[in-house]
Amino acid sequence: MKYQWLDEFLLSKKGVRKDFKVEWSWTRYLVGNKMFAAICEDKDSNNIITLKLNPSDGEFLRNQFDDIKPGYYMNKVHWNSVNLEGSVSDELLKDMVNKSYELVLKGLTKKKQKEIEAL
Repeated sequence: MKYQWLDEFLLSKKGVRKDFKVEWSWTRYLVGNKMFAAICEDKDSNNIITLKLNPSDGEFLRNQFDDIKPGYYMNKVHWNSVNLEGSVSDELLKDMVNKSYELVLKGLTKKKQKEIEAL
């Protein structure tokens, strides 16, 4: 995997935990028990990370980068998969991770958001 910093970056977010979904062979990153990122292999044996984005942001990025595709095994409108052997810059991938985390965090109850922010 090209992005050696990725696991540490994902886990540095407040309230994040990591698990492994055996049935899917996915390493998932969750905030408030909601997934905001998943690392797995796609059908072509590429290592990918799947992240949630606003639909317009995701569509824009998919049109700009060959290494960003609609979410693998996910809702193709809201989720986007990035080839981890591709040419997406570290800065862009970090921005995508941050946006995904914030989207999922904001979807939690206000009470849960406050608990996480207090960590």
